[in-house]
Amino acid sequence: MPNDLRPLRDLRPLRDLQSPRIVAIIQARMGSTRLPGKVLRDILGQPMLMRGVIRARHASCLHGVVVATTINAGDDAIQAFCEERGYPFYRGSQEDVLDRYYQAARLFQADVIVRLTADCPLVDPEVIDHTVAEFFRSGVDFAANRLPPPLGRTYPIGLDTEVCSFQGLERVWKEAKEPYEREHVMPYFYDVPGRFRILRVDYPVDYGTLRWTVDAEEDLEVVRRIFGYFGGRNDFSWLEVVSLFEREPELFKLNAGVTHKTFRSVG
Repeated sequence: MPNDLRPLRDLRPLRDLQSPRIVAIIQARMGSTRLPGKVLRDILGQPMLMRGVIRARHASCLHGVVVATTINAGDDAIQAFCEERGYPFYRGSQEDVLDRYYQAARLFQADVIVRLTADCPLVDPEVIDHTVAEFFRSGVDFAANRLPPPLGRTYPIGLDTEVCSFQGLERVWKEAKEPYEREHVMPYFYDVPGRFRILRVDYPVDYGTLRWTVDAEEDLEVVRRIFGYFGGRNDFSWLEVVSLFEREPELFKLNAGVTHKTFRSVG
């Protein structure tokens, strides 16, 4: 069976049994308002969610990858897809995504959580590894390669990687009250300066305006073109996509007018 179609590694630690158990949790639902069903839309023969899972599981730091979807009937398709592929999954609240993350992290006994989203099929394993390494090196409560303006980002939109400990997530789960804090999972870490120790992980060159996430048909077409350029493979790096952008900028203009949600948006 081709490597890309094997079930995920199981969630047992791969190295030292005493090492922190690092689990990536990918949130996914069919009910997108701008592009319904997007997470299972086809990208050159593989659903978008599958592309993201495959790429994430190549991160060497992870002990496992879990899909976190909702209990809504519309997301039965995601459960069926995960069961077919052998992907670990959890179903929880649609609106309270923070609770969904917390319950999934608890169920799969994560010591450290890496938050990813299914609408970012270009998520990069080396970016995951680097962000997790910086989380441990710095000793912060929360590390991410993107933060809301004016803090900003240097990595492209679509490589978003957020890291926290289970203890930190549990505190956020207990204390966060605002609807946007529950929906967007991590804002309670950073929406009040000084509440937690946070770190923005940067790349030396600012590529923060590049848009590789999927919120609209135009985004999906751009992502399909990117995967098509690389022959439908899943093993190309984000820097190879940057090189493609620099050589063929016209390829990326299709979604130039798509606006991105803010972290305070709800619904």
